[in-house]
Amino acid sequence: MTQTEQSMEPAVRSRPHRWPPGDGIGVFHDVRGAVVGAEHRGGGSLEARLAERYLAALDAAEAGGRTPECRRPLFQYRHHPGVRPVQFALAGLHAHIAHDLALAVVDTCRARDCEPAALEGEFERVGDLLTLLEERVHDELMPDPDRLRITDPLTHLVSSWSLERAREAAWSAARVLCHLRGSPALAEEFRERTEAGAGLVVRFLLTPAADARAPVWLPAQSSGSSTGAISS
Repeated sequence: MTQTEQSMEPAVRSRPHRWPPGDGIGVFHDVRGAVVGAEHRGGGSLEARLAERYLAALDAAEAGGRTPECRRPLFQYRHHPGVRPVQFALAGLHAHIAHDLALAVVDTCRARDCEPAALEGEFERVGDLLTLLEERVHDELMPDPDRLRITDPLTHLVSSWSLERAREAAWSAARVLCHLRGSPALAEEFRERTEAGAGLVVRFLLTPAADARAPVWLPAQSSGSSTGAISS
């Protein structure tokens, strides 16, 4: 059975934190847990199936099984000192959307014998939850933008990613996968290529910029200079 055909069990379990502080995998997990919580009701809902896809991917990785390609960079860079927490969080969020959300839509459509259009309302509600998650990432993990240098690579890296575009891509991928249900081989090939593309984005978001323990700040403004220049 291909991964596209595999459907996650709808019973969602809570997952204890298993990573030490600073671990890149734990950064996203902690932020997600603070927004979503440990309990998920309505095991057949899109939200529950999204959570199950996420937890199943972590279980597989910790058991030494196959890690989705889009999450491999997260495990490779999880202890890199040049990758900042906000990067780990956004990379984890992108994998959660591009991989987990797209397949959760397919799982739900298969279980209900429906088309993606029937899930638009649930998809929007999940989108609202993801927006809250992104806001928490920025509020808690992004350095004060007023103090970062304009040229700091982190500023450009974070601003280059769009939650809305990621959601749109996941929705399109889910629609294509559902359309290809009668062609399992093509569906699996499309899933693999979509996952690989998501992995490229995740790897980009994890680009080491500098020592994360020494962020680059704007220098303090002086009231004047030895050359007699007038300060503004």
